Amino acid sequence: MYVLGIETSCDETGVAVYHSERGLISHFLYSQVDMHNEYGGVVPELASRDHIRKLVPLIKQTLNESQLQKSDINGIAYTAGPGLMGALLVGAATARSLAWAWGIPAIAVHHMEGHLLAPMLEDNPPAFPFVALLISGGHTLLVQVEGIGRYQLLGESLDDAAGEAFDKTAKMLGLGYPGGPKLAELAEQGEQIYKFPRPMTDRPGLDFSFSGLKTFTLNTFNNSQKTDQDKANIAFAFQQAVAETLSIKCKRAIRQTGIKRLVVAGGVSANKQIRASLREMVELENSEIYFPRPEFCTDNGAMIAYAGCQRLLRGEHQNLEIFARPRWPINELL
Repeated sequence: MYVLGIETSCDETGVAVYHSERGLISHFLYSQVDMHNEYGGVVPELASRDHIRKLVPLIKQTLNESQLQKSDINGIAYTAGPGLMGALLVGAATARSLAWAWGIPAIAVHHMEGHLLAPMLEDNPPAFPFVALLISGGHTLLVQVEGIGRYQLLGESLDDAAGEAFDKTAKMLGLGYPGGPKLAELAEQGEQIYKFPRPMTDRPGLDFSFSGLKTFTLNTFNNSQKTDQDKANIAFAFQQAVAETLSIKCKRAIRQTGIKRLVVAGGVSANKQIRASLREMVELENSEIYFPRPEFCTDNGAMIAYAGCQRLLRGEHQNLEIFARPRWPINELL
């Protein structure tokens, strides 16, 4: 089964073709970072318009690269949420229309399920069950995964997600957009001068909260000399606090569930300090850890094609309606 995957949830247009037996055939991604950089963040209207311009040419390019005709495609998977409503509608309307025109089924995919299953694209995928840490710009989740569509939410962010905290802290330090990678780069020049709190680690549970850490960072910055080295030291302390907080919560999840496999995915999972901290933790816990390759950490069509393929193989598909949900809790997936 050949499945065309379409991702347009935010500021990246992703298209891929995945085969149920041959694996990933081809994928392409167009990023809007340069366009949004001028505004210091994603402008939803501009994002939607750019998806309209780029999506169909990317679909044609992906099919050409795959050496496939439209008649070879057996199903279409598209990101239906969560995300920016206008951006989601571009992908959903295009996917739904092509599926109707080509006479094939379409399947709506949860964006975070795509991230959760991204490590399955690797040569050494994790076996079920596993604990998944999903960390992106808008979400921080701990999920127990028993199989495709069999998810139990263990913990989530109560306010700012980890990625959101990275971006806001970077903006606070005057680093521009996209903030997360810029802050991580600056942190490499920092020294261990400050000790920031590890939020919600002094109480039981697996939920996250990073808004207080963001405020603590702002107060520290305001009380500093605001030199370049001060900024680097603050970035270092902030990143270290986030990485250790995530490690503490993941260790709790491993011990609570008894599952010795941890999957880490989402855009923030590309952060080197976070990866190093989690690797150190799982080694001490005698557990295994799995990351997607960096190109599949950010939003991409490959993860959507894979997740959609698994659901289509189970006989699932959507009706002719165009389905898009800007807010879609992952625990609603069955």
